[in-house]
Formats: sequence, C-alpha cells, structure tokens
Amino acid sequence: MVADWDLYLDFDNDRIKHCHPETRLLQDEFLSPEVEEECLALEEEDERPLSEIWKEIQGCHDWDGLLDPMNSHLRREIIRYGEFAQACYDSFDFDPHSKYCGSCKYQGARFFEKLGMADCGYQISRYLYATSDINLPNFYQKSKLSSVWSTHANWMGYVAVCTDEDEIKRLGRRDIVVSWRGTVTYLEWIYDLKDILHSPNFTNDPSIKMELGFYDLYTKKEDTCNFCSFSAREQVLAEIKRLLDYYDGEEISITITGHSLGAALAIITAYDIAELGVNIVNDGRVTPKIPITVYSFGGPRVGNLKFKERCEELGVKVLRVINIHDKVPTVPEIFANEKLQFQKYLEETVSFPWSYAHVGVELTLDHTHSPFLKPAGDLGCAHNLEAHLHLLDGYHGKGRRFCLSNKRDIALVNKDSNFLKKEYGVPPHWRQDENKGMVKNNDGRWVLPERPRWRLIHMTSPTTLTKY
Repeated sequence: MVADWDLYLDFDNDRIKHCHPETRLLQDEFLSPEVEEECLALEEEDERPLSEIWKEIQGCHDWDGLLDPMNSHLRREIIRYGEFAQACYDSFDFDPHSKYCGSCKYQGARFFEKLGMADCGYQISRYLYATSDINLPNFYQKSKLSSVWSTHANWMGYVAVCTDEDEIKRLGRRDIVVSWRGTVTYLEWIYDLKDILHSPNFTNDPSIKMELGFYDLYTKKEDTCNFCSFSAREQVLAEIKRLLDYYDGEEISITITGHSLGAALAIITAYDIAELGVNIVNDGRVTPKIPITVYSFGGPRVGNLKFKERCEELGVKVLRVINIHDKVPTVPEIFANEKLQFQKYLEETVSFPWSYAHVGVELTLDHTHSPFLKPAGDLGCAHNLEAHLHLLDGYHGKGRRFCLSNKRDIALVNKDSNFLKKEYGVPPHWRQDENKGMVKNNDGRWVLPERPRWRLIHMTSPTTLTKY
C-alpha cells in the first residue's frame, strides 16, 4: 500500500472507510456542526422501519415522492446495492500479466470477507461467466500469457442471497441479488456497439428488440469451456429458479444491479425473468409476482421503445442513477431515443431501425455539485461507480446543497480513479493487492500462487461449491 497512508477498516453501517488523517481533517471542514445542522434540515430521517416500507423503497410506486427530496432509506439502499456492483470490480483480475486475468480473485465462500463486506448478511450462491468469443473486444480482459485459466471465459458477476436472519428481519424479506460486472478502466467498449437492434426471441413478439452486442454477451456460450458451456442467461435463470424453489413460501425480492455494461445486463436479466414468468409463484389460490427491481448505475440504453414498454407491462422496476456529465447513458442512438416526440411513430410506422429508449426512472446527479471532486475530469471519472456512490451520499434533491448524509468516506472515490481534488491528499488509483498477489514460497522465491479453480453450482444448498 502507498507509504504514509493510514488505512483502517471501520465496519460501522457495513461500510469500509479508508482514511488518511489529513483527508479526515479536510473532509471534516465540510462536516462542521453548522453544516451537519444544515444536513439535518435538508433531510428528515424516515423513522418507519425499512421492513414495513420495503416494497415502496424497491419501486412498487416508481419511487414517487422518494427522490426529491431523497428518502433516507432509499439513499442507503441504492448505495448498498451500488456496493454490490462495486464488489465485481474490486474482485476482478484485470492484470494482463496474470494467467488468471479475466477471473475472480476470490473463492465464493470468502468473497464478501475478502472485500471487507463480511457483515453484509449475504452469501454467494453462484458465479456467472460469459464467453469472450463475441464482438465486444474492448470489454473483455485477456491475459498476455500462453497458459491461462480459460481461453474462452470471463467472470461476469455473481448471484447472492441474504442468509443472515437479522438482515432478513431488517429488510422485511429474503433478498436475492444478481450483480453484473461492467468495465472500470476505460470506455472503449462503447465504440464496439453497432447500434444493431435484434429480436431476442424470449417472447413471440418480434417487435421487442435489444442491442445485438448485449444480446450476444447474455446468450452466447462455448461448449468446450468448463465455465461458459452454459450461457450467462442459462446460468442466471437456473440459479434464480433454484433459489426460489429452495426458499419456497418465504417473502422474497429479486434485486439486480450493475454499472456501465453491467447495468445493461441487469435490465436484460430483469426483463428475461419477468417475461418467462420465473418470478410468478403458484400457490394454488393466487399467483403473486415476486418483485423485480433494477438499480442501474451509468448504464447505456438497452433496447427499443417496445422493449421499454414491455418492461413496464411486466412490472419490472428500474431506477437508473446517472451523472449528467457521463457519456455512456447517452448511447446507443443519440437522436432517435425516448426524448424524441415522434419515436413511437418512427418505430411503428416508418420502422426506423436505430431507435432506442431508456427504461425506468432516472435519478440525475451532477459531479460539479460536490466540493470534493474536480469540476472537470476525463470521461472515465464522470463514469466512475464510486463517484456515483459519493454523489448519492451528498444528494438531497434538485437545487439543494450537496451534503454527505452518511459521511461515506471520500477516499473511496480515488480507489480506481483520479477524481478527488489534490488538496485531499488521496493518491489516485490507490487500491491494489499487496505485492500484486506475489508471495514467497517455501524456497524463499517470489511466485504467483496457484488459485483453486472453484465454480459455484446449483445443488441442494445455496453455498455448495465444487472444485475442478
């Protein structure tokens, strides 16, 4: 770790805090008694237990009245699910000089422990993989070495389930989370998008379409690969079905999250689950639907207007968190989109082939409102997930002063960016594995240790592991 960097872990409110003494002092300037009093005036704590209002927080009324001003429960829940998405980045091996590049660095049984999230109350039930043999070359991470963990697969995220009884009681239900990985290091993958709309054939309606690259990523597979002989779609649907059977009779929610391209996969997954009726429970009397909620961060458009309308018909709830200076939410199709008055006419009458529409409710943030961030940065800074979570902590509503409600540590912003103002003394891109994962063996030589090749499979228990 960087010299003179006082790093400590504080598990208060299930968050990791990384604090440099000077950073804490500078941060505290914005947390003086006067500012804290103003923060209290800006936000009145919702005294109702989350367990009583969780369906509202999950979007059953499309977050009406909860976003402006920002409801205290909702802010914490959005950030919490954003941290599940950030976990995909923090655990992913981006190192092209490692033979494990493109894989997850941690075993499923210790995944949250390794990320300082052991108290989150969830357990991994399955890792998700996708074949890299599709036309999104700038998204996938591949090793430069000849001997690698897999020549076809990339780790794409995970399915987790809430297993802690106290957390289940707090939430008011058992929650199943699907978290999809995006890309944290660069945005070149958006140039791979061909703006080609494709009918996914998840239904008999060919007018429902999604971007071809996203569709391929979700549905393609490689029969010869141990990790992606089943498509990402088959993996996630099978696991959701298994968990719903395993916890049959309980109050359950399905929450899907992702950042960047992972946000696109989150919306596709939610639509797919709902379209297939996987979330419909048949108890012999009524057929209630298990609620499906998507928390999307910095995501692009996914499909056409018919896709958007079908998601709404199916009851899929999507809250899209964006930074107004981020370019990713503006693609694909800058012109024929949901902002065009005649989009429906273009699709249905003219059959315009490049028409896209965002799904759900948008929460627009602006990084220039934060006193901690550089007013201008590269495109990657505006797109950074940790920056989104920082902005969420300070957002109280349109036209209201930026004030950190939960005092989320600002140093997290620079975990994988250079977005904080230099006076805070936080080094850019500071998060790294100790010695880049190298350890001394019994001979005193530095080596990169072998990793057990674990894959989570669907058996009788949500945490059963098998070893290749």
